[in-house]
Amino acid sequence: MYKAVRARLCALMGRARTARKDAGMVTSEYAMGIVAAVGFAVLLHQVVTSEGVSAQLTTLVRQALSAGA
Repeated sequence: MYKAVRARLCALMGRARTARKDAGMVTSEYAMGIVAAVGFAVLLHQVVTSEGVSAQLTTLVRQALSAGA
């Protein structure tokens, strides 16, 4: 009986260790996703605030607003 209890306990401990490893991986995946999103936001901000794109967006908005007048 002692061997059966020990085997069952070892199996449960193995599952607990596996669950902890997976939880850490999920956290690191979220962290990498956040880093990628911030990098994309910085790149998008640089593109939108550049002189060429800013001028084109201003022209586009002015044409859209003057179309109804």
